[in-house]
Amino acid sequence: MFKVKQAKLTLEDGTVFIGKSFGSEKAVAGEVVFYTAMTGYPESLTDPSYTGQILVSTYPMIGNYGVPVGNKENGIHKHYESHKLHITGLIISDYSFEFSHWNAEKSLSDWLKEYEVPGLFDIDTRALTKILREKGSMLGKIEFEEEIDFYDPNKENLVAIASCTEREVYGDGEHKVVLIDCGVKNNIIRCLLNRNTTVIRVPWDYDFRSEEFDGLFISNGPGDPAMCDATVEHIKTVIGDEKPIMGICLGNQLLARAAGADTYKLKYGHRSHNQPVLLEGTNKCYITSQNHGFAVQTESLPSDWEPLFTNVNDNTNEGIRHKTKPFFSTQFHPEASSGPTDTEFLFDEFIKNIVESKK
Repeated sequence: MFKVKQAKLTLEDGTVFIGKSFGSEKAVAGEVVFYTAMTGYPESLTDPSYTGQILVSTYPMIGNYGVPVGNKENGIHKHYESHKLHITGLIISDYSFEFSHWNAEKSLSDWLKEYEVPGLFDIDTRALTKILREKGSMLGKIEFEEEIDFYDPNKENLVAIASCTEREVYGDGEHKVVLIDCGVKNNIIRCLLNRNTTVIRVPWDYDFRSEEFDGLFISNGPGDPAMCDATVEHIKTVIGDEKPIMGICLGNQLLARAAGADTYKLKYGHRSHNQPVLLEGTNKCYITSQNHGFAVQTESLPSDWEPLFTNVNDNTNEGIRHKTKPFFSTQFHPEASSGPTDTEFLFDEFIKNIVESKK
């Protein structure tokens, strides 16, 4: 019989939700955000972009297909988006005590306990999400017996926490790509390796000017892009060299800041598999996977840059590109994992830019 212990989630506005524990019995504090994906919790929980956040799932049942085996391929986990869990805590409505999947090796409960991440179920996530939509993402804490203080992760450089600490190389393809790891998802590396590349993964503040490379890739990551001045300065040098650049999520914001634009915090962010984005100048709309709390201020883009995609729901920026040079980025995740793969062709565009730049 699975024994459960009561715990509480307290929001900074004083709202309290009482739930039951199915993870680690460790008190934690962070930013409470919600995501609306129906599947893909192993990918989401290992996404470094969730560093510092207590994640609320709007889908009613979580845990029914367990956790996949931790096999590695090409030096990275085959079924995870990083080597560990990055969320601070998990809030759900109903937990499936039994799991069933051909590739599952453990339960979600055991996985959370392994990484000392608390999880609460039997919480009214509909009511909680309505609060977050109305008031915006807010600070929160999960407590058992002991009480702790609130903690605002956005006041800390979360990228420095999520990034790798040493230079690493994957593959031996024809095209050499420097990947700035701001909290990169493994599927970005997989998508690059599938396109005849050698991926040189470097820390967020690494000075890569001494590297020989054909293109620059700026990854996703957590937190406020304004904390990454060192990264922005390094990106500026590549803009001057005119080597192809592609960015994703935080990479979109960092490229924009390197170009001279501004960024800002969204009320409650975009975290789902179903965000519609419109390709500028066309009537083409793509369904995308997203996970971000900050955005680019479109009107602040310099005259030689332009928006590439726009969110159909709230008209926020979903990508930028240079008008004449091979630089572009997206706020959404073309590599998906989890989520729709409708826009994976953008990796092909990046490689095409590299090939043409070599001519």
